Amino acid sequence: MRSSHLLSFALGAMVMLGMSTMTQSNAQSPNHVFEYRKYYAMPGKLDDLKTRFRDHTIEIFNRHHMKSVGYWIPTENKDNALVYILEHPSRDEAKKNWDAFRTDPEWQKVSKASEANGKLVDHVDSVYMDPADFSPMK
Repeated sequence: MRSSHLLSFALGAMVMLGMSTMTQSNAQSPNHVFEYRKYYAMPGKLDDLKTRFRDHTIEIFNRHHMKSVGYWIPTENKDNALVYILEHPSRDEAKKNWDAFRTDPEWQKVSKASEANGKLVDHVDSVYMDPADFSPMK
């Protein structure tokens, strides 16, 4: 049941994403890949997770060529979730970007400091997506 909610949300997010990028250039390489990620925050830790993204994570993503498309908090958030989409040039580049991000000394410091009072994230769902041939993003 949870995976069907994940896919439904991903589809909705992609519709919003497509609408927001219709005025932007469609000159992207056809092999760009998008990554949908949903973080399930530990009870009482969603605000701490949002702060970590706002104050540190996004900047570190940028350094490692991980383009933020958007960040969302579900309106009915019984999962205590943060959802976002990243854009990567390819799946291979996504793997390289994530490897570089995870070993980044600043990220390691930020991650450790932000979890000094307990773990922030219970688990993460990740789905890689290619734009459909009829997508405005294609």
